[in-house]
Amino acid sequence: QVQLVESGGGLVQAGGSLRLSCAASGRTLSSYAMGWVRQTPGKEREFVASISWSGGSKYYADSVKGRFTISRDNAKNTVYLQMNSLRPEDTAVYYCAADGSLHTIVTITTEYDYWGQGTQVTVSS
Repeated sequence: QVQLVESGGGLVQAGGSLRLSCAASGRTLSSYAMGWVRQTPGKEREFVASISWSGGSKYYADSVKGRFTISRDNAKNTVYLQMNSLRPEDTAVYYCAADGSLHTIVTITTEYDYWGQGTQVTVSS
């Protein structure tokens, strides 16, 4: 079993930056593809970014490409999401997720096996 805990959310002005962290416990993340998913009230969860177990492959939603960067430190059992040039439409609860099925990259949110509790990101205009 994997437990995921996100941190780093908050309130930021448009154009600003935030760095989200996802710390894992219970099992090493080094063999898991990881991802970030976001959700706003009344909408389905939206894929944001995914990274392979080695960090060698990354994939981003078009809406965040060029602004967000996903990374991981397997020695620290932690995954990060650096968010730059934030926009009001980035406002959401951001979830960290892990895939235990040995996929390289996971873009379909329902394929993730483990989820954190989420962290709120609010971008003011």
